Amino acid sequence: MDQRKENQYAARIILLVAPNGDILSWDRQSAAGFGWADGEAKNIADLLAPEARGEWRRDAATLLAEGGERTVDIVAAGAPPRRAHLRLWPLHAPDGTPAGCAVDILAAAQGAGRKADLIGAIPLRSVIKLFPGAFYVIDCDGHFVLWNSNLERMTELSACQLERIHVCQLFGEADRARVEDSLRAVLEDNQEVLIEANFVSPSGKPSTFLMSGTRIRCDGEYYLCGAGLDVTRRHQQENLLRLRERALHAASNGIIISRCAGKDNPIEYVNPAFERITGYRAQEVLGRDSRFMGAPGLDQDARTQLREAICERRQANVIFRNLRKDGTLFWNELTITPVHDEAGVVTHYIGVINDVTAVKQRTSHLEHRVNHDPLTGLANRNLLWDRLEQALHVAQRNKTLVATMLIDLNKFKLINDTFGHEAGDVVLTSVAKRMEASVRDSDTVARLSGDEFVLVLANQPSLRYTLRMLDRLREALQVPVAFDSSEIAVGAAVGVSIYPHDGSSPVDLVKAADIAMYHAKSSGKSDVHFYSADMKSSSDAKHKMETDMRAGLDNDEFFLLFQPRLCTHTERYPSVEALLRWRHPELGVLTPISFLAEAEENGMVRPIGARVLDLAVQFLRDMRADGFVDLRVSVNVGYREISQQNYIANIQRRLTDADVPADRLELEVNEKNLVRNLQLSRDVTRQMHDAGIKLSIDEFGNGMTSLSNLPALGASHLKLNKAAVGAISQDGDHGILATMLIDVGHDLRIQVVGTGVETELQAAFLRENGCDELQGSFISSPLAPGALKQLLAATRRR
Repeated sequence: MDQRKENQYAARIILLVAPNGDILSWDRQSAAGFGWADGEAKNIADLLAPEARGEWRRDAATLLAEGGERTVDIVAAGAPPRRAHLRLWPLHAPDGTPAGCAVDILAAAQGAGRKADLIGAIPLRSVIKLFPGAFYVIDCDGHFVLWNSNLERMTELSACQLERIHVCQLFGEADRARVEDSLRAVLEDNQEVLIEANFVSPSGKPSTFLMSGTRIRCDGEYYLCGAGLDVTRRHQQENLLRLRERALHAASNGIIISRCAGKDNPIEYVNPAFERITGYRAQEVLGRDSRFMGAPGLDQDARTQLREAICERRQANVIFRNLRKDGTLFWNELTITPVHDEAGVVTHYIGVINDVTAVKQRTSHLEHRVNHDPLTGLANRNLLWDRLEQALHVAQRNKTLVATMLIDLNKFKLINDTFGHEAGDVVLTSVAKRMEASVRDSDTVARLSGDEFVLVLANQPSLRYTLRMLDRLREALQVPVAFDSSEIAVGAAVGVSIYPHDGSSPVDLVKAADIAMYHAKSSGKSDVHFYSADMKSSSDAKHKMETDMRAGLDNDEFFLLFQPRLCTHTERYPSVEALLRWRHPELGVLTPISFLAEAEENGMVRPIGARVLDLAVQFLRDMRADGFVDLRVSVNVGYREISQQNYIANIQRRLTDADVPADRLELEVNEKNLVRNLQLSRDVTRQMHDAGIKLSIDEFGNGMTSLSNLPALGASHLKLNKAAVGAISQDGDHGILATMLIDVGHDLRIQVVGTGVETELQAAFLRENGCDELQGSFISSPLAPGALKQLLAATRRR
């Protein structure tokens, strides 16, 4: 202890004590200055305050054997404890065994300044042991000369390692130069330094130290005296805060932080995404309540929910429209979350803004697509039923009428076939616009399917009012539609049903209007029919016919008869025509004239036609098995059948599966069906030619076929129309048309078949004029397969 510190103490005494601490001798005069009587204390522990004796006894053996220093409280009789500093020097006998210890006791004076003096007298080693961080003294060479145990713990180095290491070696290469410069600045320039540096312990644990240092002088040399704190945790927290700040800046959603300040909640922070979404820069919105971006008069319910959530200090999620800086609207999905302080008080709100304008538009577009026809933009079936239901509710409440109109365009398929599907689309969109223009905004125009439309005229005060609206609609539909350089005439059959007279539900009203429309359509012209009870029986009959047809297919009620065609050159029967019959369970055997028109109307002609082909191919397979390998079968097909996709390919598959050559099948197509869509006819007949299937043109001379088109169609046979054959009689020149048609066929190198031959005169006339084949009741009536086999067998024997 230096002299300056010794002067701080008021009394001093030196004791000799035995190795166990018993007092051997002391200076009586000095002891009296402490207030101790001779013999009062037998052991040095007796001089200490009671609360200090436990610590002393714990360390006494070491101190008495090795020496050292200790600051303790001492007591004297009748006096309060006072602070004293003990220094101990061990004593040894000549043989080296412990002989006791000399104890130097310096006691602080009683009275003012005692606490400061005592604290100032605490040895440095005692202080640095208690120091919460690392304490160190570094010499001019950069080596540690004094440190506390915290430095060893923080560096994971032992005392021996710290003695040998240079302070700069503790740190990584990136920080060594800074540490060395700081050390030099303290020792050479007497600067006070505070730096942070990274340290990696021997175990690999990274840490960051905050170190301070100042210069002290001792025995003529300078030292750096300083303290260090491990700020690794603080750095981690700072890095986490910086990461969160970067995340806020990088977020694609707008983020806004506002202070909870009552009615207004001023903005304190916005991220770049907020600036991008709203168009406002941060400095333009800070300090303002975000309500300034609200779109006036819009989405009041959502804004009320948000206002209530803020007042109640709770989370909320709303979607409403805001205004960008440029005045454009955008859909804003906003989530606000209250932020609480340590006391649980809401101090701020964090708002997350998501621009969902594109999602809203896409959703609106999808909803429109779900409820509207993509071509015309009219309501579709889904929306029609909803609108009609609403109209009925209003009419029931107001005691008014609802008119339901079902409209079917006339000859729309012919428009598609003649002008193309693009023209058909133009007609549909034009008609849709005219219908919408003819009704009120409260009415509904819907596209049901294809060329069928439904109008719902809501809240009709009277039938006369409905008739006036119907007149406007008919006038609009009578105007031709312009397409390219053509004008396409448009007409429509209209069926009307009235609520509550014709039905009380949407389904009943549409069904009634549909029945009325079919009656209007049967007139063959643009006409309007209102539903009546008599129509229902007719409609029921049509429905029963369709049901019977489906049952007939399921129950194999359809079968074929075969009418031979006689070759006038060989007098044999090279081919037969398959004739359809229906064995109806109630009506008996029906010919196609009894049901084919109905099948065309209800669409059953296609499955029935497919069944005819199956039966014809099966017949060919059976006939070949019986040895009639050269027989050819002709089958009548209509326009609806040949217009099917992959029609010829499906026939090829049937023939291949039955192992029947394709040239044994002949398809008869009516001349008027071939001219209905010449491009389709060319495509189908080309596919037939490629497959090897024969083509026969039925009712030749009865249509408008251009002779220049016949070679392109590749027909193998022309069948004279029955009128031309029927005109052949005893009277004059009535066979001229048949003769001319035969000549046309032969000029085109196409065989000609005379059909409907009922008399010997007709047969003889056709033979004389070169007709190649004859068919009709005079030649043979339609035969079942068994009878046909007998006829063919008999012909072979001739």
